[in-house]
Amino acid sequence: MTDIGPNEKLLQTSARWNGAKIPDEARTFVAPSDRSALPDEDEFRRQVVASIPVLRSFARGLCGDATMGDDLAQDTLLKAWRYRAQFTLGTNLKGWLLKIARNHFYSQRRRLWREAPLDLATDAQTPTVGGAQVQSLLLNDLRNALNTLSDEQREAMILIGAGGFSHREAARMCDVPEGTMKSRVCRARAKLTSLLEHGDVDNDAEPASLAAHLIMTELSTLAEARAG
Repeated sequence: MTDIGPNEKLLQTSARWNGAKIPDEARTFVAPSDRSALPDEDEFRRQVVASIPVLRSFARGLCGDATMGDDLAQDTLLKAWRYRAQFTLGTNLKGWLLKIARNHFYSQRRRLWREAPLDLATDAQTPTVGGAQVQSLLLNDLRNALNTLSDEQREAMILIGAGGFSHREAARMCDVPEGTMKSRVCRARAKLTSLLEHGDVDNDAEPASLAAHLIMTELSTLAEARAG
């Protein structure tokens, strides 16, 4: 089977939704006992197709990447069809679709953070190939989450996490006991984990692609200041 990109998949989905017949495999998303609760399929399909440009633009903006945005839009269309019984015709379909997209996006991000270690040193210095878009988004979330920490905790995480310094080396640089440095890192990791798993991070205007550069720049500034 020939692999196709997310953009082509989205176009094919749009074309299928524009057709007069929904594939039988799609119909199996809803149990037969629920058929009476379904909205008029032709009208529902027509409204969803009309909303695809808005959905696609929203998904791309949310992801900050066209390819990932098209994947998100594709997933949203599948979820919309699967859960169409939950939608009431005549209400705000675009808002309903965007809510599905937003919830799916943050659900995926939380899952990725639960699986990803808080390793700044590895993430910030890994070449951006393959899953570069996902890695950049995750690292940008982490960079912004760092900004919610106290100055002491953020400094500790950057020196140890991104700089690779040991607790003893970082403690010496900051002129504090090693135990104090370990405590700062422990509290910082706990707060970061909570923020990232629950999606409670407000991103600034900096593009995600610069996340690694910005973290390493701050590391350089901190290391130079403490070395002096």
